[in-house]
Amino acid sequence: MFDLTGRVAVVTGGTGALGAAFARGLAQAGAHVAILARRAEPLAALTAELRGAGAHALGLQADVLDKSQLRAAAEQILAHFGHVDILVNAAGGNQPQATVTPDERTFFDLPEEALTFVFNLNWLGSLLAAQIFGRYMAAQGSGAIINLSSMAAFRPLTRVVAYASAKAALNNFTQWLAVYMAREHSPNIRVNAIAPGFFLGEQNRFLLIDAERGTLTERGAQIIAHTPMARFGTPDDLIGTLIWLASDASRFVTGIVVPVDGGFSAYSGV
Repeated sequence: MFDLTGRVAVVTGGTGALGAAFARGLAQAGAHVAILARRAEPLAALTAELRGAGAHALGLQADVLDKSQLRAAAEQILAHFGHVDILVNAAGGNQPQATVTPDERTFFDLPEEALTFVFNLNWLGSLLAAQIFGRYMAAQGSGAIINLSSMAAFRPLTRVVAYASAKAALNNFTQWLAVYMAREHSPNIRVNAIAPGFFLGEQNRFLLIDAERGTLTERGAQIIAHTPMARFGTPDDLIGTLIWLASDASRFVTGIVVPVDGGFSAYSGV
């Protein structure tokens, strides 16, 4: 039920900490993997790593906010593999300029350009990729789209206003697209999302770890205190849920957002 042998999976943001783990996990489950990313060097390295492990992998440079680049990538993937069965929208993240900080940026000082970039990266990028690759799934009558949500979508987190708003919109879009694909095209096209808890990455490390002291920041300590499992997640913690949503094991599951958060969303703090 969890076997993905012969299926073709596309992973956007494939060189990020989570995207790279997704690509490896899908390959280990038997999928052929097409990795989309903006940075050439890590893209080439990950593609070579997967091929070295015996996987069928294709690395392509593409910006999820450029529809023409996504369309060109899709054409190359179809020419190389012949079909597309799985889309994992892992491109996303935050940036310091769109983050409220007590000493540097209040809400009133956040620049519009940074807010727009973060919102578009997390929401519009997933929508555009779903348009491009979802069209092929609609034509073949099957497929699985998996979006990457966040705990910030359920309860807005302080400081990350654009990121939280975008992930909330992504949850809504996940449900909308699940209904649209099932009713308008095929009930065998499923759309779901994974909502990670707190994972250390390039975009949020400065908020959670005091680099000079090598200790948790006040915010990082609060997160751990409100996570019953008392740790940050690791990328591999998401792979089981990813394979479940991508495979026939979840063939009657669509339109849901699965928390993988160490219990954060279940804990009231008291």
